[in-house]
Amino acid sequence: MGKKRIIKKSGRGLDQGRKDRALSRATKKRIERGVLHVEATFNNTKAVLTDEKGNAVMSSSAGALGFSGARKSTPYAAAKVGELLGEKAGIIGLKEASVVIRGVGPGRESTLRGFSSKGIQIKSIKDATPVPHNGPRPPKPRRV
Repeated sequence: MGKKRIIKKSGRGLDQGRKDRALSRATKKRIERGVLHVEATFNNTKAVLTDEKGNAVMSSSAGALGFSGARKSTPYAAAKVGELLGEKAGIIGLKEASVVIRGVGPGRESTLRGFSSKGIQIKSIKDATPVPHNGPRPPKPRRV
């Protein structure tokens, strides 16, 4: 019969190597105030930290941290994204941030909680979820 091969599946949770690499690549630019943009979809959670003018300073997502498949869309993965961005923001000297949340995924609140747990004051929270006014054209009636 031979030996049975054991295959380790990746994507079980947070990849520590990817987190360390993301923290080591923090920018040298110092900013006091910024804007955190969170996009929470049903499949992933992405977060981008910008300065007040809208220039991106740093970003992260659940997929970039090593979560894969259905684990990307969990509140735990979103909290880890928020914590990582909070640590990176602390390194560059961010004191306060306003937050813009877009989307209806499960990571809406947990990203914000993870970010604010690193000692950054949240100035305002704005929901910018796109809502269709009329949507696409409906299908033709079915002929039987």
